Amino acid sequence: MSLASTTDLDQDTLRRAYGTFPSGVVAIAAQIDGERVGLAASSFVSVSIDPPLVAFCIQNTSSTWPRLAAASHLGISVLGEAHDVAVRTLAAKTGDRFAGLTTRTSDDGAVFVEGASAWLDTTVEQQIPAGDHAIVLLRIHGLDVHSGVAPIVFQGSRFRRLVE
Repeated sequence: MSLASTTDLDQDTLRRAYGTFPSGVVAIAAQIDGERVGLAASSFVSVSIDPPLVAFCIQNTSSTWPRLAAASHLGISVLGEAHDVAVRTLAAKTGDRFAGLTTRTSDDGAVFVEGASAWLDTTVEQQIPAGDHAIVLLRIHGLDVHSGVAPIVFQGSRFRRLVE
């Protein structure tokens, strides 16, 4: 048996390997200066129950994250199966990322996407440099779980649905 060495770990090989692991997809959004600002992330993970913490990873080259990082509160929406088109819109580099989506905004400016599996009202706890990304640790201040809404799954560069 032979594994790829560090000299063989080009971007395509790494993307293929990372793509074998399924993950959920979240929208991270806030109202900033009267405008909804958001992005999609498939690197979301639960971290701690006490204190309640979650995290996601963001590319250092993101032009959206610096705006969101300054928001007082961030809304995390765990996107559902019905959001397969919305995920691509939220991930787009240009245009209205919220086209076709119904959202709600909290008094603190966190933006939530309707039809999501769960909403989490968060603030940035810490940012940790990690290669070409940053790990963003978020503290949860409130949440709402929407029973019966199955999450969308990202695996192998495709959006998939869970089957029982």
